[in-house]
Amino acid sequence: MRLGLFTTFRASRKEPLSEVLDRVHSAFLQSGGPPELIFALADAPIPGFVSSVDRVLKRYPDFHPFLREEATLPGGPAIRHLTNRSTGQAITFDLVKGVASGMPRSFPFHSAVFWLARSDFGPPPQSPANAVIPGVSISDSWWVNGRMRSVSATMIVEADTANPKLASLPPSVEEVLDACGKASKRTQIPLADQPAGPFALAPLRRPEVAAPVAAVVTDYRARFEEILLRANLPHDLPPADYAMRVSVEATGPRKPVLVDVFRPMGYDCQGGSGTFELRRRTEGNLTVEVSLDVGTWSRSLTGSFQVHGLGFTATLPLRVSRRATPASYPIGDAAQWRQMVENLGALVAELDRSFVPAVEAASGPSPAWYHPER
Repeated sequence: MRLGLFTTFRASRKEPLSEVLDRVHSAFLQSGGPPELIFALADAPIPGFVSSVDRVLKRYPDFHPFLREEATLPGGPAIRHLTNRSTGQAITFDLVKGVASGMPRSFPFHSAVFWLARSDFGPPPQSPANAVIPGVSISDSWWVNGRMRSVSATMIVEADTANPKLASLPPSVEEVLDACGKASKRTQIPLADQPAGPFALAPLRRPEVAAPVAAVVTDYRARFEEILLRANLPHDLPPADYAMRVSVEATGPRKPVLVDVFRPMGYDCQGGSGTFELRRRTEGNLTVEVSLDVGTWSRSLTGSFQVHGLGFTATLPLRVSRRATPASYPIGDAAQWRQMVENLGALVAELDRSFVPAVEAASGPSPAWYHPER
């Protein structure tokens, strides 16, 4: 089966974009041959901004064949951009590096993405105009609080479900990944053998597993009040609208309380900038995940409980109280935060005891190498 491996690297805006591009390009040259260079450089979607496209065309006339003016999203406005993504037309690295060296001062593109692709990262996409491209992607784009920089890699490999380990990546790929920097996140996505749609990377769906797992999820959603009773939540928290009126003090650090409650249950806690992911593994190689949003947009908690296996995900919403709904709940002060987390711990313990084994019985085990989060 095909498996997509997606790695995000730590990227600093302090390092000039051209230096990042040059470093990764040099690693390609040293590890097995030059990559195919693909780029997409776009002006802002609304008028009134400086046209970086015009500036590039004035300084580098060789970019004229790559000029496009079209909607990049269905129903969106026409945007002037420079790209060879739809044509595959070759371009020299010196030209690409020249543009990158002028960003963002001379060329403040609204969105700029450079791909370095090679066959050892995976087969080329069937529809290059829209598809995910195996290789390394380097982007630098406008955002409300400054430029956003990202470096990521995509590999498409063959995985054997009967083998407990994945085959090692080719040394030529590993050498390039080392040049990309320190990895911050790795994700595995099993892929359908027959691509669906223009993206050529459709997540694997296993109908023989999806139906029985969906039946378990439907059953537990219908009986969630009963599940809450069995969980015996230690704190009777008020409805959300009342809690919002009475709790206004600072919460303090949130992660220590999560670690306090969930680590004894076997969960590893990651996150801290508005979201947390708490995970553990089952004997059948399923990944159990508690996802918590604790304030990316407001000082409130929204959570879900998920069981991930090869070709499926089973999801239940979490509630911090019998009188609360699955919607967001105000976090309030430090005392209320601890009560909320202790209630979540009791509910998750009940789901671990009953829901997770039911899902595992319906799905069967997953391969030992399958870790959706890495």
